[in-house]
Amino acid sequence: MSIFASRYARAFADAVEDTKLDGAEVDRQLDDFAFAWNESHELRQLFEDPVFPSQQKVVILDDLNQKIGLSPLVRNFLAVLISHDRIAAFSEVVSEYHREMDRRQGIHEVDIVSARPLGEDERKELEAQVSQIAGGRIKARYQEDKALLGGVIVTIGSTVYDGSVRGRLDRLKEELIAS
Repeated sequence: MSIFASRYARAFADAVEDTKLDGAEVDRQLDDFAFAWNESHELRQLFEDPVFPSQQKVVILDDLNQKIGLSPLVRNFLAVLISHDRIAAFSEVVSEYHREMDRRQGIHEVDIVSARPLGEDERKELEAQVSQIAGGRIKARYQEDKALLGGVIVTIGSTVYDGSVRGRLDRLKEELIAS
C-alpha cells in the first residue's frame, strides 16, 4: 500500500463523515464508477494519460457522471484524484477507504485459514468466538490450506492464533527438542 492512498482515503472518510452521507450510498457510487473504470480500457487509458490536461479529464468525468449519478462529494473526490494524477490508484485508495471506515466503526479484518471448507454454522460459531477475542465486530476472509491437517489459524491484525494440528505438532516438536 502506498502512503498517499491512506492519506486520500482518510481525507475522503473525514469528508463522508462530516457531510453525514450514507456510507452504503457512497459505496454504491464508488462501485458504479469502479465498474465503468474496470470495464473500459479506453477510460482508464484516457484518465491515466499525462498528455491530456486534468481539466479535460474532469470534463469527461462530468460527462460520465451524467450517466452514473455521483453525489457532489464522490464526484469531487474523483476529480481530486484526477487532478493530482492519482486516478490510476483508484482501486487502492477505495480499498484503503473501506478499511478506514471499518476501523472507525470498530470492525476488525480477520483472516481465517482452515484445513477444510467450513459450513455456515461452523463459520458463525467461529466468527462469534473471534469477535470476542477481537473485541468488536469482524469481517472474516476465509482460505483453505490442507497442510494444516485440521483446526484453524486466525489472524487479527498482526496477531496470529494458531489452533491448527500442524501448529500444535510444530510446538510439540520444539518442546521436545528444547528438553
